[in-house]
Amino acid sequence: MKRTHRCGDLRVQDIGKEVCLSGWVHRRRDHGGLIFIDLRDREGITQLVINPDVSSQVHTIAQKLGPEDVISAAGKVVARPQGTENPKIKTGTIEISVGRLEILNKSQTPPFEIEDETEINEELRLVYRYLDLRRPKMQKNLRMRHELFQVVREVLDQQGFWEVETPILTKSTPEGARDYLVPSRLNPGQFFALPQSPQLFKQILMVSGIDRYFQLARCFRDEDLRKDRQPEFTQLDMELAFTDEEEIFAVVEQIMQAVFQKLIGISLKLPLVRMSYPQAMARYGSDKPDLRFGMEISDVSSLFQTSSFKVFRECLQAGGAIQGISVPGAGNFSRSEIDQWTQKAQEWGAKGLAYFKVGAGFKPAP
Repeated sequence: MKRTHRCGDLRVQDIGKEVCLSGWVHRRRDHGGLIFIDLRDREGITQLVINPDVSSQVHTIAQKLGPEDVISAAGKVVARPQGTENPKIKTGTIEISVGRLEILNKSQTPPFEIEDETEINEELRLVYRYLDLRRPKMQKNLRMRHELFQVVREVLDQQGFWEVETPILTKSTPEGARDYLVPSRLNPGQFFALPQSPQLFKQILMVSGIDRYFQLARCFRDEDLRKDRQPEFTQLDMELAFTDEEEIFAVVEQIMQAVFQKLIGISLKLPLVRMSYPQAMARYGSDKPDLRFGMEISDVSSLFQTSSFKVFRECLQAGGAIQGISVPGAGNFSRSEIDQWTQKAQEWGAKGLAYFKVGAGFKPAP
């Protein structure tokens, strides 16, 4: 049996069609006579109905099905009985009355349920990565990544960029991190390096007259793990000739505008708001501030020029500054509530700031 549709394709207008679906058994419900199977693939779930009056042979096969068995099912698209529709799924108004059923592969009992809500130990997820990637959340992430790449390619193509693939096996380059080395069988004692970035190659392309290049490049760095860095990662790599920073800003902003519009339906107004590093640090205490919070840092040194509080006085005498964040309506905060704000500030990166309690002076952050 050859698949005719995916499990998220069928709708009311398909009622009466003879179809064949293939996928994984997500759930089986045996109601004594009728057996209901939720069949899943990457596009969604379709309910199958196995009626012994339609085919006793199919009903016997369906009784043996377990979670994650791979099957093909052929039958007619019918409307679900009134009151049994499921608005939570795209195919919730129809079901398949199965006339033929084939088990393509039996599954062992899965170590965890293929559900987003299931609490799964990460180590177990990684051992059974192929099962983890069946979860809708993980497939949604992979799909979004795919769509993101397509948007980037479309925008850059419109801007006159060529996508050029550069070598993975290269010579070691003195950049910021150690290279991964690959021994050469044909040249004993010599090694290739994996690229930290396509830096040398894209410069060659510019000298060659390619003019505008981009690549969704794999990069490799043999360095200690950090929260924003791992041994291998993908980056959008671009190079432009005969340009200036304003043109580069404009290209990147168009990419961001298209990504937000096509992936999540948010329209960005260009040009985007820009902020220099000194401005960001002075106003938010972070080089990547979350502007949704507002709450900018204010310099209140002038209020404490004659303060008798030794900590503040010595700070100002040494040429320092006293800064704080205004928290409207926090005049009645307890010390524990102030400490909670301090903890939040530390999480946001605004460490070492003073916090103002209306009517009670400043409290230095620990």
